[in-house]
Amino acid sequence: MSDLSLPPDSLFLGFDSSTQSLKATVLDSSLNIVTTELVHFDTELPHYKTKDGVYRDPTVNGRIVSPTLMWVEALDLILHKLSAAENNLDLEKVIAVSGSGQQHGSVYWAKGSSEILRSLDPNRPLKDQLRGAFSVEESPVWMDSSTTAECREIESAVGGGMVLSEITGSRAYERYTGPQIRKLFTGEAGLYERTERISLVSSFMASLLIGDYASIDETDGAGMNLMDVKRRCWSKEALEATATGLEEKLGKLAPAYATAGSISQYFVKRYGFEKNCVVVQWSGDNPNSLAGLTLSTPGDLAISLGTSDTVFGITKEHQPSLEGHVFPNPVDPESYMVMLVYKNASLTREEIRDRCAEGSWDVFNKYLEQTQPLNDGKLGFYYTENEILPPLPVGSHRYILDNFSGESLEGVKEREVKEFDPPSEVRALIEGQFLSKRAHAERFGMPSPPIRIIATGGASANENILSMISAIFGCDVYTVQRPDSASLGAALRAAHGWLCNKKGTFVPISCLYEGKLEKTSLNCKLKVKAGDDNVACSYGLLMKKRMEIEKKLVEKLGHF
Repeated sequence: MSDLSLPPDSLFLGFDSSTQSLKATVLDSSLNIVTTELVHFDTELPHYKTKDGVYRDPTVNGRIVSPTLMWVEALDLILHKLSAAENNLDLEKVIAVSGSGQQHGSVYWAKGSSEILRSLDPNRPLKDQLRGAFSVEESPVWMDSSTTAECREIESAVGGGMVLSEITGSRAYERYTGPQIRKLFTGEAGLYERTERISLVSSFMASLLIGDYASIDETDGAGMNLMDVKRRCWSKEALEATATGLEEKLGKLAPAYATAGSISQYFVKRYGFEKNCVVVQWSGDNPNSLAGLTLSTPGDLAISLGTSDTVFGITKEHQPSLEGHVFPNPVDPESYMVMLVYKNASLTREEIRDRCAEGSWDVFNKYLEQTQPLNDGKLGFYYTENEILPPLPVGSHRYILDNFSGESLEGVKEREVKEFDPPSEVRALIEGQFLSKRAHAERFGMPSPPIRIIATGGASANENILSMISAIFGCDVYTVQRPDSASLGAALRAAHGWLCNKKGTFVPISCLYEGKLEKTSLNCKLKVKAGDDNVACSYGLLMKKRMEIEKKLVEKLGHF
């Protein structure tokens, strides 16, 4: 075995603690998938009474949370499934574990919880021992939009949104952890005082695995409005603008490739893990997807199509912006990942499918096939949740562009209408979602057209949607063998972190798969070749008109 190879009989376990489920992927030393497992929160843990993994508070506008204990119970359940005889999986061969957590979700540990973590009894389920360990029992998640006032307060305290973006990589966003902490600090000071440690979902799950508080990693830490993204340390100005005594409650930051610790005796005795199995820092779901997609070239773009849609790429520079996000690259200390996030994604697609396509993806796809590109000038904006980008409230807006030929915008006028026929509604939704992504990606300085797009997430299995992405962006579209790139990326990061730990220093992740990528489960496959350049140009005009209308909508309704 060379210095930069993995032990031949070893396994690497990656988790993805997402909004609706906990997933697991196991890779062997050749980076091929051995097995996968999943716990779906609504159906397998129905006693929490979540819908889509969350509670939507009817009494507080925009408050969306998840029961923290549900994530705890899910970890025991998925490990029970992985260790079941039918999986034929020897957990003793797992030498490294890592994971992905839905970004921006936060967990509030009550005073004394570190002692509970350090003394877990392997004969009792985690949920029974951690009941009462949280000062706040419901964790705010990325869908929460109840902290607009706190966002403005934090931006104002540091000198404005662009200053905050310069420091932390993003202006203040409602779902970000800083504004969520400020809301607790100003609104429920007693609960804040009783909080011993604040974790992200990623560092929370890592804490369960090591039986102690795990550090927040630098990449996921950038999604908090609290970290100096260039220096990779907590920002004094951002902390002071948020809450008093906060740094102590956050703990230290760690690089994403670092080791959080060895796996806790709880998991050694209960599930048969080897006692020297290392837990590599968990990170956010989008950073793990970037790793799982082996995205490494500036000019490549990834689009993740899930409960939220995200667009991300790699850059060498940090360019402050009021609408995108910059994070340290989780697998390369020398570069950044840039990202755009859309809250209205799969759930909005499902809502239109149910309302206009008889609840059937087959009918939905038939409508996409029978309607023409550019949709005869029909443009739609569909928001079943308060949107992040653009900042628009729940609602639908439909327009017909009179005199639109796809060749010029001269003489083109928009008029608002109440409804489209079902096929036009379906196409307007999909065209609208991806025209918005192209427009905001270009505005954020991402290449146009991209060298290629790698699509992942549930909707990347839909070839009709992939064809529309290719036509709108004007480039080839690739997919991964498995649409769940976050848990796959976490397993790859477990292997990478194990290698860095063995060498005692950072090594490039490409050392794991250089020259053999096509033989691994990480290989991307070309699904749709770039189409007619003229169609992409016509979509460019439609995009320009859409952005004009979007600007008017934001001026009228935005920043709800």
